[in-house]
Formats: sequence, structure tokens, C-alpha cells
Amino acid sequence: MASIRKERKIEASPEQAWAALGDWAAPHERLVPGFLTATEIDGNDRIVTFFNGAVARERLIERNEEERRLVWSIVDGPYTHHNGAAQVIANDDGTTQFVWIADLLPNEIAEMTGEMMDRGVENVKQALEASAEAE
Repeated sequence: MASIRKERKIEASPEQAWAALGDWAAPHERLVPGFLTATEIDGNDRIVTFFNGAVARERLIERNEEERRLVWSIVDGPYTHHNGAAQVIANDDGTTQFVWIADLLPNEIAEMTGEMMDRGVENVKQALEASAEAE
């Protein structure tokens, strides 16, 4: 099983970052605009559309306010197994450490997934820092 970890320092407060990450219904607007172009809610699932036209059904596993951690699984897409988690962690200087982890099968799509996550985490950084500057 492939395990991919992406991490970035974000020049925004953990509270601002968690408000965006924890908003299950609007990642295309608040967390990763441009990376995701649409989100549709269907019960505990969200159906997301990516910049390249790919569509995935993501199932919410856990939203942990105390840990500022969101866990989901892609249940309809190119994976036979997918578990994703993202977390915002407070840095001593008031900024945020954004951590995104994906465990997945098949291993053959790990490289493509890692490239998508690189692009996604850069979108997170841009969106959250722009939002922090606007406040």
C-alpha cells in the first residue's frame, strides 16, 4: 500500500485554516479553489470535481474539532482503497502546519496521486494565505 504525505507551512492562523478545512461542503470555495471546481453534498458523502474534469465520491469518516483533523475515503474513483486525512497544527509563531496524508491502492497510481496532492497543497497554501491577508 502506498502512503503519501505532503506538508506545508501556511501563513495563516490555525483557526482560519481549520475553518476552511473543516467546511466539508465547500472545499472548492475555501480550501482549494482552482484545484476543485465543484462540490455536491449527498448525505455524508461529497462528490468533488477536479480541475482536470475527474470526479470522485468522498465519504466523511471523521471531523475532529479538537485535533483539527478531517478524515475521508474516496469510495468511487480510481482506487481499490483510499484513506485521506488532513490536519492543521499550530506552529509556535502563530502560523499553521498543514499536513495531508493519503494511503491508497493500487500502488501503480501513487505517483499520479502524489502529483495531484502536490498541486492541491499548493492551492491550499495560496487560498489560505490570500484569505488571511484579506482579513
